[in-house]
Amino acid sequence: MAQARLRVDIPDGPWVGDISREFPNARFQVLTATPDDGGGFALVRVTADDVDPILDAVEEHDTITDVSVMAEDDGMLTLQVAALVPLLQTVARRAGVPIEMPVEICDGVARVDITGPHERVAKFGDALRDVGAEFEVDYVQQRVNPGGSLTARQREVLFEAVDRGYYDVPRECTLTEVADHVGIAKSTCSEVLQRVERTVVREFVDDLPRRPVDFESIDDGPEGVDRVQ
Repeated sequence: MAQARLRVDIPDGPWVGDISREFPNARFQVLTATPDDGGGFALVRVTADDVDPILDAVEEHDTITDVSVMAEDDGMLTLQVAALVPLLQTVARRAGVPIEMPVEICDGVARVDITGPHERVAKFGDALRDVGAEFEVDYVQQRVNPGGSLTARQREVLFEAVDRGYYDVPRECTLTEVADHVGIAKSTCSEVLQRVERTVVREFVDDLPRRPVDFESIDDGPEGVDRVQ
C-alpha cells in the first residue's frame, strides 16, 4: 500500500475552491463527504474571523444546491452542503481510492491524503490531470503492517527477543536466554522466531511495490506538477 499527500490547486468551478480563494485567510475542513449522482454531500467546518460573509457566499454559489448550518460559534461554522461538481470525490471514485478525512482547503489549495494500492494512487494523479487540476506531491511512502498475522504467543516471544537485544548487532542476548525468559525450550523458541521472521519478511515484501509509484513527469502533465523520484 502507498500513502501519499498531495496539494491540489482546485480549478475554478467547485465552490470550495472559488470561495476559499475569495476568503484566503479562512480555513475550510471537509470532515465527511459522500458522492451522489452528479453531485455530493459534505460536512464542512469553516474557521475565520468573520464567518457571516462566507456563509452568504456559499449560499449564493452556482454549484450549491442546499446548505444547512449545523453549528455556529465565534469564528467557526459547521455546514452540511449539497453541491454539484464535487471535484475531489469525483476523482477519488474514478481512481478507486478513498480520500482520508479531514481535507483542509486554504486559498484554493486542498491538502489531500490518500492510501491505497500503488496503481490506484498513481491513477488518482492521472484523474486529477483529466479534470484540469494541478497538484504537487508532498510525499509518497510505503504503508505496511508487518506482523499483522502473528499469534499472541509469537508476538510475546518476538517482543522478548527484541527487548533483550537478540536482534541487536552485536547480540546482547542468546537464544537460550530468550527461551528461559519466556519459559520455553530453546528448540521451541528457535522454531517460533523462525516462523515470526518468515511471516514478517513475507508480509513486508508482498506489500512492497515492484516499481515505485510514479506520477507522470512535469513534461507529461500540467505545469506545476511535481514528480515523485
